[in-house]
Amino acid sequence: METVIKINDALNSFVWGTFGIVLLLGTGLICTIVTKFFQLSHLRHWWSKTFGIINKQGRIINDAGALSQFRAFCTALTATIGTGNIVGVSTAICVGGPGAVFWMWVAAFLGMMVKYSENVLGIYFRRRNSEGAWSGGPMYYLEDGLGSFKNCKWLGKLLGILFCIFTVLASFGIGNMGQINKITINFGNTFLSGMDSGVFMGMPREKLIIGLVLMAAAAIIILGGFRRLAAVSEKLVPFMCLIYVLGCVVVIIMNYRALPAVFTSIFKFALGPAAVRGGAAGTAVQIAFNTIKNGCKRGVFSNEAGLGSSVMAHSNSCVREPVKQGLWGITEVFVDTMVICTITAIVVLSSGAIDLKTGLMAEGANDATLVAQAFGKCLGRPGEWFVVLAITLFAFTTVMGWSYYGAKVTEYLMGVTWAKIYRVVFVLLIMFGAVMESSLAWDISDTFNGLMMIPNLIGVLTQIPLIIKLTRNYVNRRIKGKDEKPMLSFNPDIQKDAEKAVMKGMD
Repeated sequence: METVIKINDALNSFVWGTFGIVLLLGTGLICTIVTKFFQLSHLRHWWSKTFGIINKQGRIINDAGALSQFRAFCTALTATIGTGNIVGVSTAICVGGPGAVFWMWVAAFLGMMVKYSENVLGIYFRRRNSEGAWSGGPMYYLEDGLGSFKNCKWLGKLLGILFCIFTVLASFGIGNMGQINKITINFGNTFLSGMDSGVFMGMPREKLIIGLVLMAAAAIIILGGFRRLAAVSEKLVPFMCLIYVLGCVVVIIMNYRALPAVFTSIFKFALGPAAVRGGAAGTAVQIAFNTIKNGCKRGVFSNEAGLGSSVMAHSNSCVREPVKQGLWGITEVFVDTMVICTITAIVVLSSGAIDLKTGLMAEGANDATLVAQAFGKCLGRPGEWFVVLAITLFAFTTVMGWSYYGAKVTEYLMGVTWAKIYRVVFVLLIMFGAVMESSLAWDISDTFNGLMMIPNLIGVLTQIPLIIKLTRNYVNRRIKGKDEKPMLSFNPDIQKDAEKAVMKGMD
C-alpha cells in the first residue's frame, strides 16, 4: 500500500505540477490567441446563441439520434458542477490563499476556449454508433485527427485508448465512489449524527441505507439510458444552480460590508507571498506557484476544461455546426466557474474564516466545512443543512454525468453491449462508495483525472490549424455574412447530410 501511495503521489505531482499547469494554461492561451480572443471579441454573439435561445431554438430537436442543444449542455453540466464548486473552492482558498480565486478566474478565462475547441473537434469528428446515436470525444479526434498525420495513425489510436482507460478509472473513483462517499459522510454527520443505528456485516447501518437509496435512484436514471439521464439533467441542473446561487446571494447580502475587503484580498494575494507573511516558510516563487497551482487545479477540477470529458455529452447535440456547440462550451465554463465558484469564494472570504489582511485561515477553520460554517453563521442550522443538501445534489449529478462518460469510452473500446454492462457495474459500485473509509481511492482518481488531460490536450494542440479554419469559416458565414461552403464534418457522408440540414435551416 505504501508503494501504491508513493507511485500515485509521484504521478499526481507530475500531472498536476509544473508540467500539467503549463500544458493546461499554455493550451488555453494558444486557443484564445488563434481564435482572436473569441470569448471577448464575440461575447454578444455566443451569449445570444446560448443563453438567448434556451427557451427557443436551444430546446428544438431536429435529429432523431440526438439531444437538443440545451439538453446536451445540461447533461455536460451534471458532471461539471459538483463538490469542486463548494468544497474545492474553499480548499483552494485555504491552501493557496485568497489569490487562488484570481487564478481560478484566469484558468476559467483560458479554459473557455479550451472547452470551445474540444467541443468544436467533438462535433467535427463524431460519428453514429450501432444504435444510431452520436458518439464523439477526445478518442475520436485523436484517432481521426492526430491519426491522419503521416505515420501517426498508431499514435492517435494509442492516445485515444489511453484516454479511455484513464476515463473509466476516473469515473469509478472521482466520478462515483468519491462523490458517494462525500454524500454519505456529510449527510450522515448532519442529519443522522448521534443515532445508534447499529452495525450490519461490520458496516454502519446508516451508511448501508444511504448507499441503497442512492444506488436505487441512480439505477432508475442511469440504466434508463442516456435519454432519460439527459431528461433528468435538463430539469435538475437549472433548478439546483438557481437555488444554490440564491442561497449564496442571501449570505453575501448579509455580509455585504466585507465585500470591498474580499475583492481587495483576491487581487492583493494573487501572487501569493504576502498571503503567508509572518507564518509559513518558503521562497516567494514557491509560494506564488502554490497559489497559482491551487487556483488552476481547483478551477479545472470544477469546470473540467482540458479533461475532454464533457465533449462526449456535447457531441450528442443535434447541432450540425461544430462552432455552435463550441459556444455552449464557453457558456459551461462561465456558469461553472465565473458564476458558481465565484459566489462560493465570496461566501467563504466574507465569512471571517479567512483573515483578509494576512490571507491565512483563521484558527479552528476547516476547509471541508468552510461553506457550511459561513451559511451557519448567517442562517443558523438551516444554513448548514442547505449546504449539505447542495453538496448532496451536486455530487449526485456528478455521478450521473460520469456514468455517461464512462459508458461512452467503454463503447469506444469494446462496443455498445459492453457499455450497457459498464452502467450496471457503475451502479453497483455506488454501494462501495457509501461504506468505504479510505481516501486513497479519491487520491488515485484525482491522478487519473489529470492523466486524462495529457492525451486530450495533445489532441487539441495538434488540431489547432483545423480549429482556426472552423472558427474562421463560421465567423465568415454566420457573423460576417460571406458566402462560403460550410465545414461541418471530417466524414464526407456526414458533411453532405449536414450541409442539406443547414441549407434547410435545421441547424
